[in-house]
Amino acid sequence: MVIALAATIGLASKSITATGLVLIVVATAVGAGIGLWRARVVEMTGMPELIAIMHSLVGLAATFVGWNGYLDVDAELSGSLLGIHHAEVFIGVFIGAVTFTGSVIAYLKLSARIASRPLTLPGKHVLNIGALVAFAGLTVAFVARPNMGLLIAVTVIALALGAHLVASIGGGDMPVVVSMLNSYSGWAAAASGFLLSNNLLIVTGALVGSSGAYLSYIMCKAMNRSFISVIAGGFGTPAAAADEGEQGEHREISAEETAELLRDASSVIITPGYGMAVAQAQYPVAELARKLRERGVEVRFGIHPVAGRLPGHMNVLLAEANVPYDIVLEMDEINDDFAATSVVLVIGANDTVNPAATENPASPIAGMPVLHVWEAADVVVFKRSMAAGYAGVQNPLFFRENSQMLFGDAKQRVEDILRALDSLDAPVREMAGSSR
Repeated sequence: MVIALAATIGLASKSITATGLVLIVVATAVGAGIGLWRARVVEMTGMPELIAIMHSLVGLAATFVGWNGYLDVDAELSGSLLGIHHAEVFIGVFIGAVTFTGSVIAYLKLSARIASRPLTLPGKHVLNIGALVAFAGLTVAFVARPNMGLLIAVTVIALALGAHLVASIGGGDMPVVVSMLNSYSGWAAAASGFLLSNNLLIVTGALVGSSGAYLSYIMCKAMNRSFISVIAGGFGTPAAAADEGEQGEHREISAEETAELLRDASSVIITPGYGMAVAQAQYPVAELARKLRERGVEVRFGIHPVAGRLPGHMNVLLAEANVPYDIVLEMDEINDDFAATSVVLVIGANDTVNPAATENPASPIAGMPVLHVWEAADVVVFKRSMAAGYAGVQNPLFFRENSQMLFGDAKQRVEDILRALDSLDAPVREMAGSSR
C-alpha cells in the first residue's frame, strides 16, 4: 500500500496543481493516521470486524475508481478498446459496490450492532439470481451505449445485492463470509488495476482474490458447507422450531465444585471459544492447565477450525499465554478422545460444541463438524447466561445429564477455580509439613 500511495502521488504530481497535490498528501496523512490509531487500539477480539470494515473501504474505493473511469475517459481510446474500457468500468463498479455493502453488513453482525440471525426474504435466491441477470444485461447495454443512468442502476443493484448476500447468512458462518469478502476486495482491487492500467495492482489484487477464495474453500470444507452457497449467500436459514427456547432443566455448578471435579480427574480437555477471547481468560486458563499437569492430570486443548471469529484465533491467544504447542490439538486430532475423558471445560464456546449439528437434521448448523464434548464423563460449560450462541441456535448440550453450567465472566470463574484448587491443596501441604 505504501508503494501504491507513492506511485499514485508521484504520477499525480505531474498533471495536477500544487494545491491538488497538497490535498492528496493531506488526505493520505489523515487516512494513515486513522488506520494506525484503529490498529493500535483494537482488541484481538475486535480484529474480525476491523478487517471487515477495511474490506468495505477497498470496495468503496473500487466503486469510486470505476465512476472516475466513466467520467474521465482517455481521449485516445476508440473502437474495441473503448468498449473494453466501459466493460471494465461497469464490472469494477459492480464488484466494488457488492464488496462495500457486504462488508458493512458483516461488520455490523460481527460487532453485534445488528442481529446475527440470517435475513430470510421471500424468494431470496430469485432476488440474487435476478440481480446477477440484471447486471449481465446492463453490462451489454452499457458497453453498447454508455450513459449515467445505467451506471447508477448497476451501482444501486450491486449495493443491494452485497447487503442481501451477507444479511442472508447466519452469524455462525461469519468467519467464512469475512474470508470471502477478503477475496471480493482483492478482485475489486484487480478491477481498479485494469482501469488505472496498473499492472502491480492487477497482480496483487488477483493474489488477494484467489488466496481469499481458497481460504474460504478450506473453511467451507472444515464446516461441511458448500462453497457455492457461500458465494450465493444461500446457507443462512432460520432456526427450526425445535431449537427455540430452553429444552429442559439445566444444572449449575460452583467454582469450588468444579475444582473438586478437576482434582479427581485423570484427563481434562479444554475447548475454548470466542467467549474466552472476550473475557481475556487465556492467561488464567493457561495457569489452570499448568497446575493440573503438575498434579499429573493429562490436559489438552481441543480447537475447532472456526473457534473465535477467524481461523487460528484461539491458537494465537493460547500461544500468547505460553500454552505448549504439543497439547493444543485440532478437532480431527482430539474428537475420538472425548469418550475417554474425565472432564471437559467448555470456555466461551457454543456453536462449535452443539450436538444439534449431528443429531438434528432441521438445525441451521446441521452437518457442521463439531467437538463431541458431550461424550465425556462430565462437562462444565462456562457462560454468562443461557442465551443462544452467535448462530442464534439453542444448544442441547446445556441440558444433558452430564453437563453443568458455571455462570459468570470466564476469567473470574477460572481464577475462582485456581483459588479453590489452592484451598483444596492446603490441608495436604499442612499434613505433609507436620509429618516431616
